[in-house]
Amino acid sequence: MNAINPPTGSPETQMLHAPYPLKDAYGALSMPVYQAVAYEFETAAQMEAAFTGKSPEHVYSRVSNPTVQYFEQRVKTLTGADEVIAFNSGMAAIANTFIAVAQAGANIVTSPHLFGNTYSLIAFTLNDFGVEPRFCNLSDVAEVEKQLDRNTCAVFLETITNPQMEVADLQALSEICKKHRVPLIADTTIVPFTAFKAAAFGVDVEVVSSTKYISGGATSLGGLVLDYGSYDWRQSSKLRTLAGQDGLSAFSLKIRREIHRNLGACMTPEVAAKQLTGLETVAIRYERAAATCRALAAKVRPLDGVASVNYPALEGHPFRDVSRRQFGEYPGAMFTFDVVSREAAFRFIDRLKLIRRATNLFDHKTLAIHPASTIFGTFSEALRQRMDVSQNTIRISVGLEHIDDLYGDFAQALLRD
Repeated sequence: MNAINPPTGSPETQMLHAPYPLKDAYGALSMPVYQAVAYEFETAAQMEAAFTGKSPEHVYSRVSNPTVQYFEQRVKTLTGADEVIAFNSGMAAIANTFIAVAQAGANIVTSPHLFGNTYSLIAFTLNDFGVEPRFCNLSDVAEVEKQLDRNTCAVFLETITNPQMEVADLQALSEICKKHRVPLIADTTIVPFTAFKAAAFGVDVEVVSSTKYISGGATSLGGLVLDYGSYDWRQSSKLRTLAGQDGLSAFSLKIRREIHRNLGACMTPEVAAKQLTGLETVAIRYERAAATCRALAAKVRPLDGVASVNYPALEGHPFRDVSRRQFGEYPGAMFTFDVVSREAAFRFIDRLKLIRRATNLFDHKTLAIHPASTIFGTFSEALRQRMDVSQNTIRISVGLEHIDDLYGDFAQALLRD
């Protein structure tokens, strides 16, 4: 197969058969791991062209690598993104995104319902560099609009918040962002791009922790930034000059040519190879895990000792309608539930026999964690309360086990002595 005759068919089929940029010398069906740091050139002129971006050759694996490049190309094929950039973690993808769009004096409008490290990055790290965090209720479009001004560099959200399970109306937010000429940036990790098309709901830039579903059983750390080419970066005070030269590609080029290189958060070729394999089966694995998650959340709801279950697909959930409109039947493979106290939460976790006590999401194994004492453990209780992180909440990441086995573990762990 060669790049001149790309495959046809659905995005899933095209992704599986995406051609290599160069024909492999041995005809390998799996992209080889190019475990190389530097690449040789025939002439000084060729080196100059590569280093100055006038030719596509690889020069140094902190900048680009053939295995990583092929992983990015496959994600582009599957999602239809204009540009995909791979990083060594989801947090690196988020950090590079904000550094590309923000500068001193700018503000980021977002929700206080964020993953702990993402909240810390915005509230503390970026704030130290003069970027103002503006936390508000993203489910209230009128409130969001009041926060926007000419210094707003982005509206940022998690499509399903972790662990609050809040779902914002992306189309409504997109309309407000377009009105005020602000990019809409979303962390879509909870529902993979095989099941949710962010661009169709007005998301301009998508960030993903590929550590989760894509890696295939927690094999490796990684992150992705997907630029859909839908925002005119001439409207960005940070990227206006670059956009005058490079148009809709300004954001991706800012990261690719400058920030990605300078911060050194590159994905390694070994990780790219593992995640290439995981990418091939993510849709099938997600369907299984998400279906089990929905069924398990409903099944444990009536159990003695469970105060409430939080999963957007359940009847009566406040975000059920918007969740169904955006994600269909299955809003991810994670749910949370509340017990009567922190002590009851610890007791449940300690009594588990099958479900693993561990962080991370979307391993093949089902995982349980107490967010307030772990992910948010270094935050003050007052801050946890502002973020709606309860001491009574347990988070469950559902894996690929049989639902009867998972339910049995729940039931025995909730039994009172």
